Formats: sequence, structure tokens, C-alpha cells
Amino acid sequence: MLSFLGNVIWWLIGGAFMALGWLFAGCIFAISIIGLPWARSAFVIAGFSLLPFGRVLVRRDMVTGQPDIGTSDWGLVGNIIWFVFAGWWLALGHILSALGCFITIIGIPWGWQHLKLAAATLAPIG
Repeated sequence: MLSFLGNVIWWLIGGAFMALGWLFAGCIFAISIIGLPWARSAFVIAGFSLLPFGRVLVRRDMVTGQPDIGTSDWGLVGNIIWFVFAGWWLALGHILSALGCFITIIGIPWGWQHLKLAAATLAPIG
């Protein structure tokens, strides 16, 4: 019940807006065949950005126990490309939303969640 309440408040203070930003980025990358790996990551994080409370964001190799292309050196290259084309403006959106949440003491937990997502925005592949 507490995570549901946290998610409802999250939608009102920037979560729904940022989820739409992630969906938009995913759609832009999905238009081309080359952008599909980034589109998948954007759609996964859009879902996480829509309902962050009660969930944990972890690296894929920590879950499966096996390295894959997203957690290898190719994943690093993919993250660099992501940062140049979309990561910086999504991270900026989360940072600005976090600053808005930090204005009040009550908004601090939601601000921290925005900062966690801003960090994930910088390197979503893997």
C-alpha cells in the first residue's frame, strides 16, 4: 500500500512526465533498425520511471550471472552513443525534477528517486 501511494505521488510530481520522455526517446530510437538496442533500454526504464517505488534497478549480469553484449565493452560503446544522443537531456529532466522535489522536506524521497534515475539515464545499456 505504501509503494502504491508513493507511486501515485510520483506521477504527480514529475514521474509521468519523465516516463513520457523515456517513451518518446524509445520511439525515436525504434524508428531506425540501428537504434533498437537503445529503444529496448528506454522502454524498460520508462516502465521503471512510471512505477519506481517497490522495485529495484539492477545490472542484467547481476540477475543472470552471465555477462552479455550489453554488459561487455560493447555496452560501454552503446552507453557513450546513448549519452550523446539522448542520455544528457533525460538526465537533465530528472535532475530538474529532483530539484523541484527538494524544495520541500516532504519531497526529498521523490527527489532521491529522480537522482537515482538520472544516474541510470547516463548508462542504461546493460
